[in-house]
Amino acid sequence: MSGPLRAFLGTEAASAGMLLAATAIALVWANSPLSESYTSLWHTPLSVQVGSAELAMDLGHWVNDGLMALFFFVIGLEVRRELSIGELTQRRRVVVPLVGGVLGMVVPALLYLALNPAGEAARGWGVVIGTDTAFLLGALALVGPACPTQLRVFLLTLTVIDDIVAVTVIGVAYSDALQPVWLAAAAGCLVLMWLLGRWGVWRGAAYVLVALALWLATLESGLHPAIAGMTAGLLMAARTPERHEVEGAASLARAFRQSPRADVGRSAQLGFQRAISVNERMLMVLHPWTSFAVVPVFALANAGVDLRGGMLGEALRSPLTWGVVVGLVLGKLVGVGLGSLLAVRLGLGRLPQGVGEGQVLGGAALSGIGFTVSLLIVGLAFESERQQDAATVGVLLAACAAVLLGWLVFWAAARFRGERTAGLPMLLSEPVDPARDHIRGRVEAPLTLVEYGDFECPFCGRATGVVRELRERFGVELRYVFRHLPLADVHPCAELAACATEAADAQGRFWEMHDVLFRHQSQLRPEDLLGYAADLGLDVEAFARALDDESVARRVREDVASAEASGARGTPTFFVQGIRHTAPHDTETLARALEGARTSV
Repeated sequence: MSGPLRAFLGTEAASAGMLLAATAIALVWANSPLSESYTSLWHTPLSVQVGSAELAMDLGHWVNDGLMALFFFVIGLEVRRELSIGELTQRRRVVVPLVGGVLGMVVPALLYLALNPAGEAARGWGVVIGTDTAFLLGALALVGPACPTQLRVFLLTLTVIDDIVAVTVIGVAYSDALQPVWLAAAAGCLVLMWLLGRWGVWRGAAYVLVALALWLATLESGLHPAIAGMTAGLLMAARTPERHEVEGAASLARAFRQSPRADVGRSAQLGFQRAISVNERMLMVLHPWTSFAVVPVFALANAGVDLRGGMLGEALRSPLTWGVVVGLVLGKLVGVGLGSLLAVRLGLGRLPQGVGEGQVLGGAALSGIGFTVSLLIVGLAFESERQQDAATVGVLLAACAAVLLGWLVFWAAARFRGERTAGLPMLLSEPVDPARDHIRGRVEAPLTLVEYGDFECPFCGRATGVVRELRERFGVELRYVFRHLPLADVHPCAELAACATEAADAQGRFWEMHDVLFRHQSQLRPEDLLGYAADLGLDVEAFARALDDESVARRVREDVASAEASGARGTPTFFVQGIRHTAPHDTETLARALEGARTSV
């Protein structure tokens, strides 16, 4: 799992506690002697005026139409990042959660409409299509299996699909009368934001100004601003840092170290910003704010239902309430769970490694926690306060029922199917074989460091220096093994480069070619590889024939298969004494891991 995705998941799960606290405060406040102050607070008018132009809304609408647009903007950023350089770049992994996600919206909506087929209540079918990512991950941490990393990524993919469709539904089904002029202005802002990316504009301020204009145009057009937030986030491209940008930033940092002046420091700061995509920079800044401030404030503003005066009894007798509960709890379990398993049975894809069928059903049950998106649509779908309250009660009941059902399904999966963990393997699937593996150092050395690497990956390039320092430090006690894991989806030349080292190995020059390729990571085209073979004194014709030989390609594929079976998903991935290293891969951290392994040898 990628580092940014791990950080994203951690923040989402941590924010669940604040979201739960905000919900509890809202309910207590709305049912206390101070309930009038709760209602009046969110109806407090707030306006922004520049000259004769004025934008006025009450505080509740500023939260729902303003802060929630920021929330969906962050969701859009994360979706684009994962599609460009993250977990969703491997499209075959998306098919099963895509089928589950789509059916996980269709089935709940149909169940809701079965209980509320006509009238004003029928407008609430959108309430049951969404899933709250923060609550879902928080509940998974409480009632899910141990080490649920793979299951969390699978469920995150589902919620990505939920969010995209939910925002589309909000924009199409729950928007006001549309204003063509403002719609045209919003479209112009989207085109301008796309052009900023195409022109390579890297300063975030330009995107922020266009995003604000887009939000205002969308608000005035009659569309819900959530669609502006999501679309703007999706248009902000993410990319891995270019090697020359990283080296340039490092050079500027060294210059600042030698001459610590303000202007040099500013140049170094701008160099680092330029190396990192504006998508990732904005995500790093905004995601904690949306998770720990925006979403809890939204819950505080929308979860406060006054249950006194017979309201709770009325809600429990309402088909609208039970339509929400049945749609979210049963609909998500059937749609997401059975839809995902059906996709696997039909051969459309497979479940993530380490995730069992019972755990998929448990995750499907937890996806019945609609909350944030559901409460947002409640306010858009119903004008009647009674219907809003009944739907809100349904959302809260469904969240509780989904957690209980999820716990029960996870318990049954562990008890009867032995599905107690849902993480990646930690052990090297194929032990080091001196007859096959590429080894630097004494074959019989007591310490073993295995790296799965990609010749086009800049992080692997930097890791070569780390490995060199480790070999100098541990000397004859350490043997270093390199295995191939070309990430072809993001590094188009990596697979051919891996084959080049194997073709060189046929002439006994694997490590020489290995070192040359890492020194020239940006020049790995076929003509470059032939040039390196000539520089190394290889038989170029024999090298070229080997480069096209199926046995060479098969050797690389075998390494990739062993990487997947060992839990390696990115590069570089290290194994210390056959155990996957999950900490940072700098020299000191890896040295401590090797020292710890040495004491146990």
